Amino acid sequence: MLEVYIDGASAGNPGPSGAGIFIKYNGKVEKYSIPLGIMDNHEAEFLACKKALEICLEKQTDTVWLKSDSQAVVHAIEKEFVRNAQYKLLLGDILSLTKQLNLFFVKWIPSKENKAADELARKAIHLN
Repeated sequence: MLEVYIDGASAGNPGPSGAGIFIKYNGKVEKYSIPLGIMDNHEAEFLACKKALEICLEKQTDTVWLKSDSQAVVHAIEKEFVRNAQYKLLLGDILSLTKQLNLFFVKWIPSKENKAADELARKAIHLN
């Protein structure tokens, strides 16, 4: 099982954005700071989720426990619905990726428990 912490960040809304992905498994840790270009903060959060799932599938894992401090992303995944048309395609991609896993769990966590992913996302902003 991969324990995955994600965060998206934007410097401005919209502005330069980045994804932070922190993965723990088998006593190992992997960190990713991915520049995303210009977008708003919510789009960066959804894209961070999508990128994290793509990385997990590349590792040929079958179980992912994804944690995020974005209520918008977590609720959208849980309900398989997002009202804002701007994020519908991203949510569709995310749900398609989750269906390729045997087990997928998503959990909202407070920001204070997501500091590692937040730091990676902020670092990614400067990589644009």
